[in-house]
Amino acid sequence: MQSLYSLYTQCFPPSPTFVDSYVGLQLRRVFLITGGNSGLGLELVKRLYPTGATIYLACRSQERAEAAIQEVIDVAQKADISTPGKLKFLHLDLADLSSIRKSAAAFTEQESRLDILWNNAGIGGCPVGTTTAQGIEGHVGVNCVGALMLTQALLPLLRAAVRDSPPGSVRVVWTASLSIEAFAPVGGARLDQLNSGSTQYPVGDYAQSKVGNWWLAIETARRYAIYGIVSVAQNPGQLDTDVWKHQAWWLMILVRPTLYKRSFGAYTMLYAGFSKDLVVGDMRYVMPWGRLRIWNECPRRDIVEAIEKGGPKWFWEWCEESFRPYM
Repeated sequence: MQSLYSLYTQCFPPSPTFVDSYVGLQLRRVFLITGGNSGLGLELVKRLYPTGATIYLACRSQERAEAAIQEVIDVAQKADISTPGKLKFLHLDLADLSSIRKSAAAFTEQESRLDILWNNAGIGGCPVGTTTAQGIEGHVGVNCVGALMLTQALLPLLRAAVRDSPPGSVRVVWTASLSIEAFAPVGGARLDQLNSGSTQYPVGDYAQSKVGNWWLAIETARRYAIYGIVSVAQNPGQLDTDVWKHQAWWLMILVRPTLYKRSFGAYTMLYAGFSKDLVVGDMRYVMPWGRLRIWNECPRRDIVEAIEKGGPKWFWEWCEESFRPYM
């Protein structure tokens, strides 16, 4: 019964209570959004632009990023925004670990701080055989290994932002999913699947990578609390985005009626980034469209038990082993 209620309340959440107007001005603050050139990431950029912050759209294509930036500016001009932010492109390819350190170095050359990192970019439901440049299964390679490597590389700038920021305002936001409860393997993550070298079970491999994102959020909260950094995982909701483009037709028949406009997901991401309900060391989980759940309230008891037995720690260390040669 608890599992059914959890699925229902995330597929059909109540109206959002934390919206754009709650964010306020963010002058002199610096934000980085991976995958900020499209989909949910771009929706978030549109809502942050009026705050006056400096916002980096981190993605592979400069052409697509520049087109997205122009789209944001055009929309803002029609709305007569009085405090426009600064929009910048940062090249980032999470599927190639050899390039991530260069991306972090390029960011560091331009900025002395990072106030919020939204680890938003990800792939889902990719075809069998998908792999990263380093031979890691595609979903976990991009969504987890690459994202953690980037986060660690940017830690000095996150710590720098803490020094002159209100408590709990410097954050790392990870992107989870309802698929954790619906499709993740028993125990959340399996080493044989993580070490497969390529995608074997598209739906299951994606769900496993989302468990990984949740676990990385928990472990980041534990490790980075000493620095005054908040880490949280958020399920942005069932949204009509490109993440579904590789999914099986039969799955989409079930999922399509539950999909919402991308703008709703941005409310969840804003809540994760700015709500004062979140504090340093807090291992909460944000559900659509901005509701908190304690980590052990997940109805998948096998995943909760895995967390209690150190799942986030060994997964973090597995990711580190994967990218260590490229740091």
